[in-house]
Amino acid sequence: MLPAGGRMDSGEVPEAGHGARDGAIRAARKPVLIILHQEHSTPGHVGHLLQARGHRLDVRRPRYGDPLPDTLAGHAGTVILGGPMSANDTDDYVQREIGLVALALREEAPFLGICLGAQMMALCLGAKVAPDPSGHVEIGYHAITPQPAATIGGAWPSLCYQWHSEGFGLPSGAEALALAPGPFPNQALRYGPAAFGLQFHPEITYAMAARWSGRNEHRLGLPGATPRNQQLADHVSHGPNVRRWLARFLEEWLFLDPNAEKTPQESRICKSATLQV
Repeated sequence: MLPAGGRMDSGEVPEAGHGARDGAIRAARKPVLIILHQEHSTPGHVGHLLQARGHRLDVRRPRYGDPLPDTLAGHAGTVILGGPMSANDTDDYVQREIGLVALALREEAPFLGICLGAQMMALCLGAKVAPDPSGHVEIGYHAITPQPAATIGGAWPSLCYQWHSEGFGLPSGAEALALAPGPFPNQALRYGPAAFGLQFHPEITYAMAARWSGRNEHRLGLPGATPRNQQLADHVSHGPNVRRWLARFLEEWLFLDPNAEKTPQESRICKSATLQV
């Protein structure tokens, strides 16, 4: 578990509501399962916002031997984040994570895949995950086009941070939430009542963008990558808008857990969110 109390950047949304009962409900909230792929990776703004809502983070790294649960009934939601590996890899931990996606889909539990996590979701549902044949990547802020079905979280951002060399096809039965021109057209999808995949990285913080671009300068010359200084300047310009949307998205996404106890104010928001589903 990660400790609570991480600093919230400006633009993040604090919890609403008052009273002893509301506080007790938040204290009893189930943890959110967070899957990371490197020793020093963090969930960024996803973690900050979930902690601000009173959820503990059950952080696991299957790559380093952490077990995965047999049911998700004890978690408010599951998030699989990105990593340098491929969803096509045959490593045992990759297969176990794809099995976790299948479990979330069977239980209709809230699931969010980001970058690699979205590709695992697409692969689990029978779609292809592959690099661009011409060697293009998406690194830095790139444009996406939200689709009419992209209502969760309100108005979606049109520029988002990317760091990937593979993309995914749209599985049968899935709904496209965001598209993009170029070699990676599928940018967000939804399957069933509570499973979402995002090719882009809404969790990115300034420190993360600086670290990724600073440690991987050899990748910044690839077609589709933006220079490091532009990435950081774009993050200052566009990051706050993405972060505000992410706060709203996570709030509504968590409401898709039918067993979660909610404060009266949250119940009103929940009814509104359900109408958009």
